[in-house]
Amino acid sequence: MVFDFTETENQKLMIKSVREWCERYLTFEQVREMDDRGHPFPKEIVEGLCSLGVVMGTVPVEHGGSGIDWLTQGMISEVIGYYDPTIATAAALMAVETGWGFTLDRYSSQTVRENYVKPAINGEKFVGIATTEPGGGSDVAAFRSTAKKDGDEWIINGEKTFISGTEECEKWGGGYWINVRTGPAPPGASHRNMTSFFLPIDAEGVEVQEPYKDAGRMSLSTGGFKMEDVKLPDEYRLGEVGRGFYYTMEGFDNARMMIGASCIGIIQRVIDEAVPYIKERKTFGRPLAKYEAIQFELAELYREMEALKLMTRKTTWMQDTRYREEGTPEKTSEAKTFKPTEVAKWISLIKWKGPSLALEAARKAMIWLGAAGYTKEYVFESAWRGVMSYVVGAEGGLNIQKLVVARELLGRGYVPYK
Repeated sequence: MVFDFTETENQKLMIKSVREWCERYLTFEQVREMDDRGHPFPKEIVEGLCSLGVVMGTVPVEHGGSGIDWLTQGMISEVIGYYDPTIATAAALMAVETGWGFTLDRYSSQTVRENYVKPAINGEKFVGIATTEPGGGSDVAAFRSTAKKDGDEWIINGEKTFISGTEECEKWGGGYWINVRTGPAPPGASHRNMTSFFLPIDAEGVEVQEPYKDAGRMSLSTGGFKMEDVKLPDEYRLGEVGRGFYYTMEGFDNARMMIGASCIGIIQRVIDEAVPYIKERKTFGRPLAKYEAIQFELAELYREMEALKLMTRKTTWMQDTRYREEGTPEKTSEAKTFKPTEVAKWISLIKWKGPSLALEAARKAMIWLGAAGYTKEYVFESAWRGVMSYVVGAEGGLNIQKLVVARELLGRGYVPYK
């Protein structure tokens, strides 16, 4: 099998337009101001990138998107990560809206598509993912929210927490992909009877809570909401009843790819800012760059970044192949080249490697620069604070990624929690 990731002319033009926009609207000073000011996220940034057609760009043209392939979307995420290493822009618009927005479009009704997906593509509304609950995070199937059918409606009760963009969603309009229990979970099969819905943030019975005070990615809010006897028409159900777990795993996969890609940009930005400093700054009469300890760490970091880039491009290409061979949700056939679990394994590899490497890159650069690296005069500290959210659990904790990889290597009979 031949892998050729040479950028096409169309990809080059698209990347060029995104980079030029970022150079104008996501400068160091502007990103620093966003981080210092805090949420809500600047609407003009959303509208600007949406006008380029790169937010939820993988949504098909016939549904209002740009029909971009995942390989190209990953390259775009690299650029976004480079210009905003706090990860706020990448988290909001690439991981959440693009990764989950595409999956939402695949399984939503025409009503949801017209009223929420298309407006989000145009930068008018916000759509996101809300799976975490107070009693569970990494274990997606360990939730207590419920939905009971009442005629043509569903009555939903429960609570979601640690959700990205709650303040933005409430202010701009939009809603969230949620999972609820529509029947009892059989022993040893907690993923069954899990159904997905789209929840408008302004639905009666939804109470949005105050945002948390996060350590990083300050311009994007994180909050939660309670649902008390919320009535949703059946057309707000996503896909089939009881199959929400599988749709949700697909959404996580798409978001994780964008996270891995954005981390490439963060690491490259760290290198680009650190190298001129260590070449100029002298200690004991020699530039810092002449010390082997720093040279070796820089070389190792560059090696790992290039490895991550190749892994990410291969993974997004695999996902493109999978979607192309599966067709639409209404007309699916078995993938001929890659099993979904094989693609998921590679996705977990880049979600595991990317944030850890970006975090380490920021940490190393801060140490290379010494006192200067600990200031806000450079991107390192904001990158370190922001990317930590990917490390601790956003879109799946690192140990969960290790479990996914090990499961595919050993077989499902060796899953430790079964």
